[in-house]
Amino acid sequence: MRFFNLYCTKKCIFVKKKRFVAIKKYAMMFISDGNISIRIAEPEDAPQIYRWENDRSLWRVSETTCPVSLFQIEQFLLGNGDLNANLQQRLMVELGHEGITIGSIDLFDYDPINSRIGIGVLIDVEYRGQGFATTAVKLCLEYLFNNLMLHQVHCIVDETNEESQRLFERLGFEERGRRHDWIKTPQGYLDVVFYQKINRV
Repeated sequence: MRFFNLYCTKKCIFVKKKRFVAIKKYAMMFISDGNISIRIAEPEDAPQIYRWENDRSLWRVSETTCPVSLFQIEQFLLGNGDLNANLQQRLMVELGHEGITIGSIDLFDYDPINSRIGIGVLIDVEYRGQGFATTAVKLCLEYLFNNLMLHQVHCIVDETNEESQRLFERLGFEERGRRHDWIKTPQGYLDVVFYQKINRV
């Protein structure tokens, strides 16, 4: 399902509704630094993900061209736990002991043979600029390199998204090239920057 392949940090328009807190009866925080936690996305997260996926301001980076139904998202989440079968996975980013859902991480293009995976992060606009995206990606890299023992993680960021470029560069990702005129916008075409982080251990 291509619309889950959100492969760079994105700006999310805050919806002025009661903040959605995922039901964690069946959820487990499998990695945390005490403030930011990451867990597998559950079917109960579907309403939050539905809002993100149908935010047209994000469609350029997610390569989405049409709305996504709540049913589609719920069906995806039912099989979200099997990375080996789906070759992609949605993780949720939570803040504090209250477990406030502030964003998500997408793992995509998983290639177990060549030991690599793509990564993308989304943080709600009201939580941006506080280092939460950096912490979340750092925690996820620990899981990908130490538990899955992958050789490399990669991402693609459009040339205008300097915030995302700085985020990944801070975490040791290196620019490995550009794809010219890769994204079409009403103002013309944009290049994208390809980043890699190699596990040297």
